[in-house]
Formats: sequence, structure tokens, C-alpha cells
Amino acid sequence: MSRVSMPLPEPTPPAGPAGRAHVEAALDAHGGPVRFSGWMLADADLSALDLRGCAFVRCRGGRADFSSCDLTEAQFSGSDFNNSVFRRATLASATFADCKLTGIQLVATSTFGLTFTRCLLINAHLKGMSFRRADLEGLDFQDADLTEADFRQAVLKDCNLREANVTHARFEGADLRGADLGGLKLADVTRFKGAIISRAQAAELISSLGLKLG
Repeated sequence: MSRVSMPLPEPTPPAGPAGRAHVEAALDAHGGPVRFSGWMLADADLSALDLRGCAFVRCRGGRADFSSCDLTEAQFSGSDFNNSVFRRATLASATFADCKLTGIQLVATSTFGLTFTRCLLINAHLKGMSFRRADLEGLDFQDADLTEADFRQAVLKDCNLREANVTHARFEGADLRGADLGGLKLADVTRFKGAIISRAQAAELISSLGLKLG
């Protein structure tokens, strides 16, 4: 017999900005993960909290601090967490969908199974992130730090890699035909060795290097 997952309890958000005490009280009141719907979490210090399985829906949490949090299987949807910090956080099997994540910092994080869908990751700090074999849709990596990131065998659809830092990133077997590769420099081209690109993308790359097709 299949197990039916029960909906998460949904505590009422405070009238104004929510801080650490509000979040801890909500977790304590329900003795486990909850659904934070419409909470204002801007600048909140949530570091080291156990947020496993929690859901953040339509939340506003710019510059929130999730350092050292356990966010295993947490869900973020329709939310704005720009410039938030996830230093040393555990994000195993967590999901971000339709979120604004401009400037977020994922530093020394545990990200096995972490997924992003239709998210703004402009200027995000994603050094060493693994997207290997992932299906990536609607991700804007413009100006993001993707140093040493692993995109091997990933499929990128409606994604933007314009001006991203891809130093030492790996793209072997990646399907980049659905990605915007504009702004690449000559030194960056070698990073895409083994990737699949379209004829139009190849022509654009050649043109950006000042070369002409014969």
C-alpha cells in the first residue's frame, strides 16, 4: 500500500518581519517541518536551525542567513531569497523552483540531489556546484561564479550562461543547444570541449572571436 504524504502544517506569519524567534516558535509548536507561506524573512538570522523538510512558499527573504542549516529535502517555491547565505548548509535533495536567488552564496555546502528550476541565479556564488546529468530549465546564470562547476552530461534548456565565470568548469557531454553562451572569451571556449552546441551558437562564437566563416 502506498503511503500518502500529509500536508505540512502552515503557521500564520507574523504581521511584520519575521525573525529567528518566530521561526523557532513555529517549528517548536508543530514539532517538525512546517510550510512557511508568505513569510517576510529579510535579513533573518536562521543559522544552524533544523529546517529539514520545511517548505518556503512565496516568501521574501533577501539577505537571510541560512549558514550551517540542515535544509535536507526543503522546498523553496515562488520566493525571493536574493543575496542570502547558505554557507556550510546541508541542501541534500532540496528544491528551488521559480525563485529569485540573485547573489546567493552556496559555499562549502552539501548539495547532493539539489535541484533548481526556473530560477534567477544572477551573480550567484556557485563554485564547485555539481549539475552532472541534471535537466536544467530556465536558469539564469548571468555573471554567476561557476568556477569548477560540473555540468557533464547535463541538458540546459532556456538557460543563460552569458558572462558567467566558467573557469575550470566541466561540460563534457553537456547539451548546451538551449543555452545563451553570449559574452564568452577565447579562454572560455576551451571549457566547453566535448559539449553539444547548435550551428547558430557555433557561428556566434566564431563571430565573437573576430573570425569569419569562409
